Amino acid sequence: MLDSLFQPIYSEEVTLTVYLICFGVALVCGALIALTASFRSRLSRSFVLSIFLIPAVVQTVIMLVNGSIGTGLAVMSAFSLIRFRSAPGSAKEIVAIFAAMAAGLAAATGYIFLAILFAVFIGIILLLAALIRLPEKDDLQRELRITVPESLNYAHEFDDLFAQYTSEHKLTMVKTTNMGSLYKLVYSIRLKNEDEVQRFVDDLRCRNGNLEIAVSLPVTTHNEL
Repeated sequence: MLDSLFQPIYSEEVTLTVYLICFGVALVCGALIALTASFRSRLSRSFVLSIFLIPAVVQTVIMLVNGSIGTGLAVMSAFSLIRFRSAPGSAKEIVAIFAAMAAGLAAATGYIFLAILFAVFIGIILLLAALIRLPEKDDLQRELRITVPESLNYAHEFDDLFAQYTSEHKLTMVKTTNMGSLYKLVYSIRLKNEDEVQRFVDDLRCRNGNLEIAVSLPVTTHNEL
């Protein structure tokens, strides 16, 4: 009996009843994926609505193709044009789009139970990923900006402090300022302990003559595929 749940509800002919069942299942799958993907995520309203409707759109298109090679090639070309005109998305957004398309394909081929089961599993995984925050390697990544006088030999002046407070450091930019009397140094660093930033800055101030020092998060882009 369990195996019968994974059988398609139609073989060749598509009736109005079959279409409405598949369409309703596609909407349910889209709602599940959209709600779980937006949980604790800053997704736009339009994107959530798109995820909700993508399974139904894919389901209808696949049913219209229904074995026609020419129509299938035309649909594939249309989808490729839409992809090139869309804005770059994060990795999670692209996963949600592919999940919605897969649910729509399953509903279109009549595997309605499989479509719902797939949407539930994907939703559970997305919820667990949002609830369980794994530590990221870049959580301690910072950008350090130090202003030093031109008389200071900055090449190895801060090595002992970097060894004490950071696990990695790299000089990424040197810039002169104030008519060449000062240097602005930019370092990419990874802190050992975020709670020691104040002590780190205080020790740096003793070396650079109490000139300007700034520790900030690096300017990064979203995770993209």
